[in-house]
Amino acid sequence: MNGPVFAVRVPRDVVRVSGPDAASFLQGQLSQDVVKLEVGSCAWTFVLQPQGKVDAWFRITRLAEDAYLCDVDSGWGAVIVARLQRFKLRVKLDIDLLEWQCVAVRGVAAADVDAESLGAPIAAPVEWAGTVGVDLLGPAVALPPGVPLGDHATYDAWRVSVGMPSMGAELDESTIPAEAGVVDVSVSFTKGCYTGQELVARIDSRGNRTPRKLRRVVLADAARGVVTNLVHVPQIGFGEADHTHVAEVDQTAALHTHVHVDLPAADNR
Repeated sequence: MNGPVFAVRVPRDVVRVSGPDAASFLQGQLSQDVVKLEVGSCAWTFVLQPQGKVDAWFRITRLAEDAYLCDVDSGWGAVIVARLQRFKLRVKLDIDLLEWQCVAVRGVAAADVDAESLGAPIAAPVEWAGTVGVDLLGPAVALPPGVPLGDHATYDAWRVSVGMPSMGAELDESTIPAEAGVVDVSVSFTKGCYTGQELVARIDSRGNRTPRKLRRVVLADAARGVVTNLVHVPQIGFGEADHTHVAEVDQTAALHTHVHVDLPAADNR
């Protein structure tokens, strides 16, 4: 799946967690195995409520043996800080909300972008549903020369087309991780215990069956309305085949109307 080529400034909040106990503390708070994360590498992760619902979904990068960087959709950095501070008991670490920038480059591989010359100490590769790109993070990041400039509409169109959820849009504090369609890249089932693990493990043991699933719905001719029929279309190439659907709609509802979709029993997974 080849996507458009563009660069755009994307508002993201950045949180640094550093100190002698940073690795062990985050290992007990996040769904990802951050201890095994190599310095300079990154991964997606959840931080969950004790009951197992989502507090935030974000990317974590290991800066050093005792330092990590978390970048999340704008407005959710304070949520991460508050959530980690609440469980920060008798540990030596600092949690800081940084004033950093993010430039999202899509359609260009990370190896083809000179992040250092653009002022980005972090160049996080983005490989999602067959597309490539890189997110450049730093205190002051320049746009890469020679790459067409996009806007937020361009970025959101890319994000939705590849099925990348966003906090505040598709995900919020009421979301169960298995509903989001990103458990496979965000959860380690081999690490030790972490806050909120019980619900994730229980649903996984039952085949990831949840009442709701995040789906991409393609509306023909820009139609908007109530879903009246759902057809499985695996050819589109949106992540795993069972997450790709096209809906026929009754064009009577306004934009952003909430609709309930009943999936066929064999496909409700």
